[in-house]
Amino acid sequence: MDERGRGILAMIGTCLVWGLSPLYYKLLAHVPPPEVLSHRTFWSVLLFGVYLAMQGRLGELRRAYAGPRQTGLIALAAVMISLNWFVFILSIQLGHATEASMGYYIFPLIAVLIGRFWFGERLSGGQWLAVVLAALAVALLTWGLGVAPWVALILSCSFALYGAVKKFLPLGPVISVTAEIVIMMPLFLSVLAWFHLRGQGAFGGDLTTSLLLIGSGPLTAIPLILFSYAARRVPLSTVGVLQYINPTLQFMCAVVIFGEPFTRWHGIAFALIWGAVAVFSLSLIRQDRAARRAAMAVSGLSTQVR
Repeated sequence: MDERGRGILAMIGTCLVWGLSPLYYKLLAHVPPPEVLSHRTFWSVLLFGVYLAMQGRLGELRRAYAGPRQTGLIALAAVMISLNWFVFILSIQLGHATEASMGYYIFPLIAVLIGRFWFGERLSGGQWLAVVLAALAVALLTWGLGVAPWVALILSCSFALYGAVKKFLPLGPVISVTAEIVIMMPLFLSVLAWFHLRGQGAFGGDLTTSLLLIGSGPLTAIPLILFSYAARRVPLSTVGVLQYINPTLQFMCAVVIFGEPFTRWHGIAFALIWGAVAVFSLSLIRQDRAARRAAMAVSGLSTQVR
């Protein structure tokens, strides 16, 4: 198998883990979300530390905090990803996994809007249509249910802002994520200390819960490592299409396994969102093909000049 094939398998593996993770966090529904998030962060940083030590790259982690501006950006990214993880865990425990899946469906469309208005990127007609369809879906769901899908909006916006902040960080994906987790460790260690000093800490209470809390670290770290591997070897359009495996599996977990309510308004909203996803994916594929044709044309021209 060539590099591209291995990258596609890594991306599929990433999305399978992310998409089925609601099943895992449902097993921790008896543990308060702040404690789950703190353990997820703690065990992740240990795993990332071992990974970087094995590669001899711990020095890169120390150099990541190069100056107040870069440290500030790392802190901002850390807040965004921590908020995303917390709301996701909370949504599973409160029975809002359907909304969580919606958030990860519309996240790429929010990211496109940020790219347009923050970075001045140009959007194709198909991308604008996808954004309009997603906005219409959210508006109809809000009107039909009488409340905005806050879980979906917070998850999509926080993850999109997280991606935008990371564009300003000249760091590799593993170093960047590890630096973000490390900078939040004092907060999460304080949370764990608070729970345990009050005699309410879940870790150590029973073996199953303790192992599940430890396992939340690899469940977080391994997909991120696989994603960084895939992103370097797979075209952006392919990554964009494959990542929709994640919310699709989350949606199936919510509706089929958890039995969450799926009203007529949910049906209308998801139909619009799936239409937006189809339009957006086709637009990505066309852009990628056009870019490759342009690159081949430039390469052919430079060969003729030589």
